[in-house]
Amino acid sequence: MNRTLKILLFIPVILVLLSLVILSVKYSPVYVYRLITMNTADVYDYQYFENRTIHAGKDTFQFKNNPDTAYVESLFHDRVLQSGCKSLDEWAKKSQTTALLFIRKDTILYEKYFNGFTRESYFHSQSMAKSFISFLIGAAIEDGLIQSVNDPMTKYIPELKHRDPRFERITIKNLLEMRSGLHYYEGYFPGTHIHLPWHDEAVGYYHPNVRKLLLEKVTIARAPGQSFQYCNYNTSYLGLIIERATHQTVSQYLQEKLWSEVMEYDALFSIDSKESGFEYMPSRLIARALDFARFGRLYVHQGNWNGTQIISPNWVQASVREHKSIPRKYYPTWFGNGSSRTYYAYQWWGYTNSDSSYQYFANGNLGQAIYVIPDKEIIIVHCGNSNELFSAYDLWHVADCIRFNEFHQLIIQQGVDAAIDTYRERKKQDPGYRPFDQKFLMDKGYAYLNSGRIPEAKKLFALNVETHPGSWSVYNNLAEAFSKNGEIDSAQYYYHQSLKIKPVHNWATGKIKNLN
Repeated sequence: MNRTLKILLFIPVILVLLSLVILSVKYSPVYVYRLITMNTADVYDYQYFENRTIHAGKDTFQFKNNPDTAYVESLFHDRVLQSGCKSLDEWAKKSQTTALLFIRKDTILYEKYFNGFTRESYFHSQSMAKSFISFLIGAAIEDGLIQSVNDPMTKYIPELKHRDPRFERITIKNLLEMRSGLHYYEGYFPGTHIHLPWHDEAVGYYHPNVRKLLLEKVTIARAPGQSFQYCNYNTSYLGLIIERATHQTVSQYLQEKLWSEVMEYDALFSIDSKESGFEYMPSRLIARALDFARFGRLYVHQGNWNGTQIISPNWVQASVREHKSIPRKYYPTWFGNGSSRTYYAYQWWGYTNSDSSYQYFANGNLGQAIYVIPDKEIIIVHCGNSNELFSAYDLWHVADCIRFNEFHQLIIQQGVDAAIDTYRERKKQDPGYRPFDQKFLMDKGYAYLNSGRIPEAKKLFALNVETHPGSWSVYNNLAEAFSKNGEIDSAQYYYHQSLKIKPVHNWATGKIKNLN
């Protein structure tokens, strides 16, 4: 019996060792070593890789400084409330925020560093690096080194078409838009957010020769252009195209076209290994938070830096605006299909609002964001080391709080009841008065709901029903608040009201079943 037990206990060890041997053969022992010692990515990873230095120029531009701490922190009120924290500082500590900058019209209203970080610290871009690679594609086109985004990738990487002729159908634009159809395996250990050892994100991140991986191993799963899949190989291929077209390393070209022109501090770009010397394009650009803000400023000003056109306004617009010619069915359902929705352009994310305004942002894992509100000339930089208690969606709500600041401040200063009463009085005097939209009230309602303040949440959701009676989702929001408060009959009533407006593809159906 003891012998049988020992054998049973030893089997998992053998399987683990066998897996490591297979991974070592398939990807290299270096890959396995990095996978074991580094495990999941964090903002200190660059310290374990070789890094190239990207030198800044001597530009003398400095943002003005006129702090308005109370105003900026008020914009994060709902995020702080929802986190169960009493102050922004407490939320920053709990969320592992490392930097928060708020800049409006070249003036810093808020610049604060947390959890041991300072202005001089290096901040890991994570996937914000993708937006910098997009910039370089535009620069190479303007330099005449790349002809067009419609060029097939095989024009610059011809050996791919010999391995699979279908590569010739993938354009640079497909790569920029994450619509290439490349095979990208996404798998996690059951019940966790930890990648399986052969997850393509892990393979691409820890592999010591990514160039070889791109040339010899990456395959095609589907026809290009007809679906969206966020895939780091797209960005790596863009980097390889830049390398081929410019005959420089990506770090050198980034220094020439951007860093030496507009940045204040030197930066780093991690490479896969000293032998290979290929930058990890999707995420390992390391810079100061203030220089991330400078990149946002360049795009706010349509590629112009104090009178010098660094990148064309046409490229900026193509990079950050929604491409409405692409059918929404090509995107995941969570992108949304209403007047307020998510989009993806040239390695930049974006949100469009019901009033046709929009915001765009470079977005990275663990809380990295360069968030631009172009019509207000606002740049928000957030850096962190956790996906808990922060996402770029929070900054969309911050943007809404700026748009609807009067009502937002009224709630903070006088409470939900007084704010609603004031709204109704104003509405009587001015029937066209609309100090909020549906999404704003929904997000604010959930901030109160998720913080346990259910009565206020119900009132905000009820106001959304009152002002947007034709929207099926507002009834679901109110029903959810009643359900969370144990008021099952009222919850069922509002779920059924939602189903009257939208009988199919309505999550109210599942909610009603769970209530019965």
